[in-house]
Amino acid sequence: MKKKNLFLILLILCSSLISAQSLKPEYQKCIQSFIDNVKGDRKEALAEMVFYPLKREYPIPDIVDKTDFINRYSEIFDSTLKKEITASNPEKNWSDMGWRGMMLNKGNVWLDFDGRVTSINYQSKAENDRKKKLNEAQKKELHSSVAFFQKPICILETSKFKIRIDNLGHENYRYASWSINKKMIEEPDLVINGGVLIIEGSGGNHQYEFKKDQFTYTCDIIVLATKDSPPARLIITQNGKEILKQDATIVPR
Repeated sequence: MKKKNLFLILLILCSSLISAQSLKPEYQKCIQSFIDNVKGDRKEALAEMVFYPLKREYPIPDIVDKTDFINRYSEIFDSTLKKEITASNPEKNWSDMGWRGMMLNKGNVWLDFDGRVTSINYQSKAENDRKKKLNEAQKKELHSSVAFFQKPICILETSKFKIRIDNLGHENYRYASWSINKKMIEEPDLVINGGVLIIEGSGGNHQYEFKKDQFTYTCDIIVLATKDSPPARLIITQNGKEILKQDATIVPR
């Protein structure tokens, strides 16, 4: 399974490199404007260039608006990231990745074709330290039987259940479930280890799948969807037959 996952990751990376195209002059102009604003630490101007919310790694809260961006600018744009951006050449270091937008080097920063910042995948030491503190705080709010993990993934709520998904390390995912009225400091009603992550295409949709006896619990995370689609969904099957399907919300961080 690990070899297969590694092969898929390498295939995606290779496909991305192959599909990269040289940038048109008008796109290079947008990128240069972004570079100049970072070089001058023009926080207000950069705040106008961001597509909100700007996602941060869970459990760090997303950046929700211009004021939030300005307040957290130094936490994200440390000397390392600023150096990578300001030293970049729009023609040589940025790539047209089709519908995904424009990518800096290996993907630390992404812009759309209007010049808006859509993703910053780099994580500074300040953010990494903040993430560790938030993780420790979460562990104190959990029942002792599940108060350990390498990386928290998300918390989902349906009309009946409260579900927490964690990465225990080496891509081993854990499913813990409580009835909706219970608190997570209480013992979970159900815990399943050994879950797997399944990526659906390149649009961002993915799912976590957990198996216990004849039951399969699938948590769909819906990124690319229609207006009426929920952000997530829980599906439970027994011997391949669907016995429960509920829309879910993703609990804010």
